[in-house]
Amino acid sequence: MPKLIVSIDGVVVKEVQLTKDRSTIGRRPYNDVVIDSLAVSGEHAVIRMAGGSAVLEDLGSTNGTYVNGKAVKQHALADDDLIEVGKYKLKFQDREGLTSPGPLSGAAPVAGMDSGLMAASPTANARGPRVRVLTGSAAGREMELTKVVTTIGKPGLCVASITRRAHGFDVAQVNGEHVATVNGVALDAGPVTLKMRDQIDLAGIRLEFLEQ
Repeated sequence: MPKLIVSIDGVVVKEVQLTKDRSTIGRRPYNDVVIDSLAVSGEHAVIRMAGGSAVLEDLGSTNGTYVNGKAVKQHALADDDLIEVGKYKLKFQDREGLTSPGPLSGAAPVAGMDSGLMAASPTANARGPRVRVLTGSAAGREMELTKVVTTIGKPGLCVASITRRAHGFDVAQVNGEHVATVNGVALDAGPVTLKMRDQIDLAGIRLEFLEQ
């Protein structure tokens, strides 16, 4: 089972099993991972577990969230990733391989792609909220957005996530050399709420968001 090993100044203070689909990290006592430090925001970050992946998201914290020394807004976690909030370090571990060896190794490939364009299996006649591939040999294939978090893209090149929220679906950059765009606007400034027929570009691979 995935877990976080929490330490400060090299001393482990606790281990927390990630048993829920959504685990919050923060200073306030109602969080799943409570860190008693003024450098940590009341609700600092959240880890969402869905579809064979764990995605860390900063919740607009004052001092930021870091993974392996780099500031992140959203990040697909891999085994042994080191999360930093304030002076505390949280090592993410999943020895049973929730994510190995790359952030999207669990993603099922779309026909014609070298590796994992989609985190969900494509269907020819999907209905409900979904994305449709517009370019390449996989053009016309559709992926239903049935999970809380659907990770899309090619590892190392351009990876984004689509998250189901109360107001709809938000798309955000996760990692990669290239920044994903929505209707030509880069996602480097933060998540964007998708609207019907918005077009997502992942380093040359174009997808269309459909709601019905």
